[in-house]
Amino acid sequence: MGKFKAIIVPEKGQPAALGEFDEAALMDGDVTVAVEYSTVNYKDGLAITGKAPVVRRFPMIPGIDFAGKVESSSHPDFKAGDSVILNGWGTGETHLGAYGAKSRVKGDWLVKLPSGMSARDAMAIGTAGYTAMLCVMALEHAGVKPADGQIVVTGAAGGVGSVAIAVLSKLGYQVAASTGRASEADYLKSLGASEIIDRAEFSQPAKPLGKERFAGGVDSVGSHTLANILSMTKYGGAVAACGLAAGMDLPASVAPFILRGVSLLGVDSVMCPLPRRREAWKRLATDLDRGKLAAMTTEIPLEGVMEIAPKILAGQVRGRTVVKIGG
Repeated sequence: MGKFKAIIVPEKGQPAALGEFDEAALMDGDVTVAVEYSTVNYKDGLAITGKAPVVRRFPMIPGIDFAGKVESSSHPDFKAGDSVILNGWGTGETHLGAYGAKSRVKGDWLVKLPSGMSARDAMAIGTAGYTAMLCVMALEHAGVKPADGQIVVTGAAGGVGSVAIAVLSKLGYQVAASTGRASEADYLKSLGASEIIDRAEFSQPAKPLGKERFAGGVDSVGSHTLANILSMTKYGGAVAACGLAAGMDLPASVAPFILRGVSLLGVDSVMCPLPRRREAWKRLATDLDRGKLAAMTTEIPLEGVMEIAPKILAGQVRGRTVVKIGG
């Protein structure tokens, strides 16, 4: 037992800071992991800045996902040396999280790293990319096919949006990317978007029914944006909703649901059952172009998380950010 470097939120209302954490103070769990990489998601930005009450236990090591190697395990599915991924399950919120060199968790929370995928790639994908894959799987389950028409992805230049565009385009879908950053048009097209839409088109109150435009959508924005997307979805289409960057409200009408048979698909990544998690990571290993993943990814050291956290909340971070921790 010893101390390791970590980002720590000491008390409610106090700022997160880089410091040392005693391994003996790690929480209960049957697997101890040497963390190699983490990432920065929107929720991590909230936890670091304190802009929302994400952290509900103190002191807390933030960070909602990691990839690393098992140091010790009493769980039957894992042994020392196994490469594993963790996403969600309250880590960084109620359970000590990923922004430290070690983490002790329940083995039932872990997924084995897919063959051929590195720990760095796994965190380049991270919760944002894993959530994007869950959204794609939800659209597929709802019967939305490439031949049905265009899929709109909102918050397109962010983590969820970037991975969603890359995966959807590889699967043969036509993708329209909605963004407030016109300067990212070339980046979004390089990921596979065929059309760029100014997010202002979706920022005003929605009509009960708009012109049928999209076969489906992946939305990480919420509020008026989601309401507009629903109103413009074609008969029998579906929209996967996974985020609230513009707000938790949904000022929409029932008209798309009862007059066009549109489906609103809620996607949760935090408590998602293990079989679906494993399927999502299996799909990410095959359905996400590694070259596109590399193009959307930047790497920072652990101390860099403090600087990038407010930027991700302000919508100033493009694509995915990997945090190098150990290994």
